[in-house]
Amino acid sequence: MVTSAAPRLSVVIPVYNERATIEELLKRVQAAPIDKEIVIVDDGSTDGTRELLAGLGADDGRVRVILQPKNRGKGAALRRGFAEARGSIVLVQDADLEYDPADYPVLLDPIEHGVADVVFGSRFLGGPHRVLLFWHSVGNWLLTRLSNMLTNLNLTDVWTCYKVFRVEVLRSLTLREDRFGFEAEVTAKVARGRWRVYEVPIAYHGRTYAEGKKITWKDGIRGVWCTLRYGLGG
Repeated sequence: MVTSAAPRLSVVIPVYNERATIEELLKRVQAAPIDKEIVIVDDGSTDGTRELLAGLGADDGRVRVILQPKNRGKGAALRRGFAEARGSIVLVQDADLEYDPADYPVLLDPIEHGVADVVFGSRFLGGPHRVLLFWHSVGNWLLTRLSNMLTNLNLTDVWTCYKVFRVEVLRSLTLREDRFGFEAEVTAKVARGRWRVYEVPIAYHGRTYAEGKKITWKDGIRGVWCTLRYGLGG
């Protein structure tokens, strides 16, 4: 049965080769007690994820699956998902189980109370988190500090997955980055637009490369370039 009423929340999920986790993640998102639609964008998966997703959503207008014709990256998948979103609030959700949909209420609270336009879910503000990958945390710290210097924000976690936007914010931005540089780009452009930004603590269940983590040192180098480019007005 397709529901015609606009949802309160659009959860946009970019997916690439997450066959082992996408079903469980979808169950967790659906279980969150919030009026929502789920927009899943498969970014050219080759591990069976695409075939699994192709059978979803046919009987439920609140789950929509979009199949990108080829792999282009997280940023490209998000742009497609944002364009399809119908909710008044848009939330980014990774498909790898590192981030817990049980945190949706705390993420939405500042927007729903009218004090924020954008909310970042920070892994470094005291929420429970798995302990691993020291050099990843150092890289994140350095990139976040560089971003803050250029944007004049005081964020603790620019590279978090959990970013929540009033839909008007996204409609005002022109986004270009196809891969993980999206994080630096959207942060800089939100800051330039003088939107009200909040951070809230979230849980984080990080995974290792053996467990499927995809971001690498190459993305870190690209992250420095994107932080400089967009932070300086690109």
